[in-house]
Amino acid sequence: MTLLSSREFNQDTGKAKRLAEKEPVFITDRGAVSHVLLSVSEYERLASSGKNIADLLSMDDDIDFDPPRMGDIEFKPMEFD
Repeated sequence: MTLLSSREFNQDTGKAKRLAEKEPVFITDRGAVSHVLLSVSEYERLASSGKNIADLLSMDDDIDFDPPRMGDIEFKPMEFD
């Protein structure tokens, strides 16, 4: 993952574009990620999946989930008064 500050991005957009050809470039503003720069081919790959966030979150497949045991810890249901 490549991180560039807004200042770095503004000072050398050519560098940012070259980096984005290899992997997404995350641009920060005051230390927090604010934008992502992608190559057109990567954007088209993501956009052409034909799925939106609702499709991705509503999986119909059964998922086997067997969480690890936490020893002898006993969890009790919460009581609401």
